[in-house]
Amino acid sequence: MCGIVGFTGNRQAAPVLLDGLSKLEYRGYDSAGIAVRDGESKTEIIKEKGKLKVLAEMTDYGKAVKGTCGIGHTRWATHGEPSAVNAHPHSSDDGNVIAVHNGIIENFQEQREKLIKKGYVFHSQTDTEVAVKMIDYYYKKYSQQPIEAIARAMVRIRGSYALCVMFKDFPGEIYCARKDSPMIIGIADGESYVASDVPAILKYTRNVYYIGNMEIAKLEKGNVTFYNIDSEVLEKQLTEIKWDAESAEKGGYEHFMLKEIHEQPKVIRDTINSVVTDGKVHFDSVNLTDEEMQQIGLIYIVACGSAYHVGMDLQYVIESLTSLQVRVELASEFRYRKMTLNKKSLVIVISQSGETADTLAALREAKEQGIKTLGIVNVVGSSIAREADNVFYTLAGPEISVATTKAYSTQLVAGYLLALQFAKARGEIEETKYNELLEAIYSIPDKVERILEDKERLQWFSAKLINVGDAFFIGRGIDYAIGMEGSLKLKEISYIHSEAYAAGELKHGPISLIENGTIVISIVTQNGLIEKTVSNMVEVKSRGAKVMAVTETGNYFLEDTAEFVCYVPRIEPLFAGSLSVIPLQLLSYYVSIGKGFDVDKPRNLAKSVTVE
Repeated sequence: MCGIVGFTGNRQAAPVLLDGLSKLEYRGYDSAGIAVRDGESKTEIIKEKGKLKVLAEMTDYGKAVKGTCGIGHTRWATHGEPSAVNAHPHSSDDGNVIAVHNGIIENFQEQREKLIKKGYVFHSQTDTEVAVKMIDYYYKKYSQQPIEAIARAMVRIRGSYALCVMFKDFPGEIYCARKDSPMIIGIADGESYVASDVPAILKYTRNVYYIGNMEIAKLEKGNVTFYNIDSEVLEKQLTEIKWDAESAEKGGYEHFMLKEIHEQPKVIRDTINSVVTDGKVHFDSVNLTDEEMQQIGLIYIVACGSAYHVGMDLQYVIESLTSLQVRVELASEFRYRKMTLNKKSLVIVISQSGETADTLAALREAKEQGIKTLGIVNVVGSSIAREADNVFYTLAGPEISVATTKAYSTQLVAGYLLALQFAKARGEIEETKYNELLEAIYSIPDKVERILEDKERLQWFSAKLINVGDAFFIGRGIDYAIGMEGSLKLKEISYIHSEAYAAGELKHGPISLIENGTIVISIVTQNGLIEKTVSNMVEVKSRGAKVMAVTETGNYFLEDTAEFVCYVPRIEPLFAGSLSVIPLQLLSYYVSIGKGFDVDKPRNLAKSVTVE
């Protein structure tokens, strides 16, 4: 949610902090601030409500703030309204401790009252100010050592946090602490960096450390020392990030979302090739053996948002290819369900960032019950990647736009490959069919390219939706799952009220909402269900709805019912979702542009939901 950047080195810190924060705008924020220290002199804190541009102009884009050590923050409000006072960084009363924080401190009210009794004065409504003054209290009361003061505070804080702290007595140093909120630390050429996510520092270094839960780090110029909660030194290995800096830039596109839509053929192909060689799926990198697949009797797919929609699609695919039962669960519900999991099950958790709070909690719940887990994630070294028993890495690269496109598509194709290999490992598919299905998966990138080459008609039709107040997506089977994703895309970036329904459920209530001019978008790719879905299209059209359809080339008869038909190439029906979702992504993009909205940073949303 919030974004953190820190730097200590030989160059001026403020421009680095502002540049890093600009790469984290996709995380969502309502205010921003920086704190920069110039040697042993007083630290300057500048913060303001609104977009990062406001802060940049206040500081002459960092040129007006001198110092080679600093921390910065973009805030997504949880405790306290968006304001300059509530913006980070926060400081102790005498400026001894200055910090920024991502996460939620659940017992902040209790700790705040204790600190008030000890003479501390609070100026903001935030939980972060409590953490700052708690660290200051333990620093002064006991050892005047940063590591010990932070550790004492950590054991008393309930909740999640990524903290970056500067101490007046230790100029040129930044101290970090983490529990359940993402944080990476990078080094290069006598300089050290810390950030919430890779894109913030990718321009400067690709060599990073991952700080673990309940660990502390001390950043000096070009050097990092790690400690556990008992202040004991830890050894860690550097990891090289394979993404390049250019992949986190717009590359000539007007928006990140459009760029990422167009990157889908490449990243889908890369994800396929990561586990397919010589016409066979090899899961050596996933570390899931055929023998283990044979022992599994039930699969739980647990995720949030678009990743949950991936799970809905994969449920149909896996159950069609194997005898396995699949349950798809919202992570935010799964983690609080009081149920005993099947001991011969596999829990698959899906998350682009690998840090989604509810999904990570669901993973830990499964592990506590002794259930085998597999993560489908995009970020190497993320919390889910480290904690899951098995990991399937999607190769989507950095995804900056809040509305996911390429990460969704790579998760989907990863699931196809898992389903195919489960079928083969369990002896539930013939070799000929296996080869046919794998060939179909191989064809997906080229077919996505063909859809992207013919997007002008979608752009034309999208202009008709700009003033629409309500939209409905309908489909059956896999088409229903894709409708759910299309509906989410439209509502999250164009702010049009949108719902997705299983087409067969229309007569059980939703059809009462249909009136003259209502937009209904029908996904029609499943051969055995076309006639039934068309009958549903006729039902809504007869009640005044304007109908759009997404279907496969050759189904021209749909033009008799739909006002507008978008055609995608033919493919094995099990994998049709990977194609039919592309027009829905483009449609949402063009509608949002037509309405004049910020496509990459929709209101109230964050890219990675790292707090509950």
